[in-house]
Amino acid sequence: MKIIEVCAAVIERDGLFLSTQRGYGSFKGKWEFPGGKIEEGETYDESLKREIYEELKVHINILDEICTIEYDYPTFHLIMHTFLCNMIEEDVNKVFHDRYEFVHDNYKWLSKEELNTLDWLPADILVIEKLNPYLRAKGI
Repeated sequence: MKIIEVCAAVIERDGLFLSTQRGYGSFKGKWEFPGGKIEEGETYDESLKREIYEELKVHINILDEICTIEYDYPTFHLIMHTFLCNMIEEDVNKVFHDRYEFVHDNYKWLSKEELNTLDWLPADILVIEKLNPYLRAKGI
């Protein structure tokens, strides 16, 4: 089975977390934490910062590693390294207002209590299950 390794950002702002809705492919319409594939020779930090800028046109600070999730989709095995992040200056609201060809159709800022209200990709559901205890331990 093909293995895909990615990094994902749980971007926090004022107690809310950014969720993005996929705009293409077999998972179109599902919700996820933004991020993408690690390119050869990249560190996790380099990969995540590049992917978030490519997808959302925002720069991020990577604050902490939350977890690594492994999940078997029908056609590939996913390894997803997930990090708590915040944005540097840019405003994702402006990005989606002025967008052009992005991989996401929509976004929402959600409280940790609201995270379970969306139709998430299966691997991201596993992240949410680990996120709540992580946030409690960090006092967030």
